[in-house]
Amino acid sequence: MTAAHDSNIRPGRGHTEGDFAREEVALANRNSGLPLEALRYDVTPAGMHFLLVHFDVPFVAAADDWRLDVAGCVQRPLSLSLAQIQKLPQKTLRVTLECAGNGRANVVPRWQTQPWDCGGVSTAEWSGTPLRHILERAELASHAVDIAFHGADRGFDAGREQFYGRSLPPDLAMHEDVLIAWSMNGVPLPPQHGFPLRLIVPGWYGMASVKWLRRIEVLDRPFDGYQQVDNYVYRREREDKGTPVSTMRVKSMMVPPGIPDWYARNRTVEAGPVELTGRAWSGGGVPVATVAVGVDGVWTEAVLERSPSPYAWFRWRYLWNASPGEHVLACRATDANGETQPLDPPWDCFGFGNNAVQRLRVTVR
Repeated sequence: MTAAHDSNIRPGRGHTEGDFAREEVALANRNSGLPLEALRYDVTPAGMHFLLVHFDVPFVAAADDWRLDVAGCVQRPLSLSLAQIQKLPQKTLRVTLECAGNGRANVVPRWQTQPWDCGGVSTAEWSGTPLRHILERAELASHAVDIAFHGADRGFDAGREQFYGRSLPPDLAMHEDVLIAWSMNGVPLPPQHGFPLRLIVPGWYGMASVKWLRRIEVLDRPFDGYQQVDNYVYRREREDKGTPVSTMRVKSMMVPPGIPDWYARNRTVEAGPVELTGRAWSGGGVPVATVAVGVDGVWTEAVLERSPSPYAWFRWRYLWNASPGEHVLACRATDANGETQPLDPPWDCFGFGNNAVQRLRVTVR
């Protein structure tokens, strides 16, 4: 990424096809993507897990002081400590999370914000209690329509001051696999991943899994928070009402083979047999059915391994007989519903949901 010259930095955000603005580079420095070589791990180490923080990471001095409040259209308002929540039934789920803006940098023209290339995806094991155990204790009122989740992270977006918040309909919120999590990969949540409590919504893009969860508000109307109705909405034009972003689209990624150039990340491999490998996933618990590998536009089906979790990525592998010269490698997944990755990025005004095939240029020597 290169920062644009000062004369090219816009006072506000918009669409651009040029260099990355200084603000975009600053966001990219704060929010780290998964190094693609880390796709080899079944479970992403916490320090390699992609990270997106909308505002500041809240400072939590002691988990013992944290309270989760449940209010609104409930029969029994609650204020629960972490210790009280941890006494509820527990479960651990392996879940792949992807940022809804992953791949935005490859949508032209792109919207100026976090300029994800393709590293905004990872898989972790999240431990906590199913959200329904808390909602059942609060006893939702019969006229409950929506459930909003508010984090402790606060700031401005599009000029609107807010705590980060998202919502789920009651039927989804009561699903057994929606978690209030306090552990990531067997240890307490790291500060940047929501310590001490966060929501995990398996099969959905990451914006639904609210970090630093502080308050649950049961509403008798649809939640109208900025991150629910103005951001994270598919739109063809800025003025469109749009469709809310929800479950992840089918997608696959390849571990870059060979060795990289330091600056441009161009790949070099030796001629002969080269095992290509990567990951594939889809949303809403829908399994991946097939993955095809493309070499210079010729597609061959790869070997697909089963996932141990309905919400975690699948590993695939393919043996390529690499011949000297310049080649373009790609991978393309299809899920059990028959959805297949497009060859080119689907247009979205803000670059959400880009599940186009990944292409890697490789020199074989």
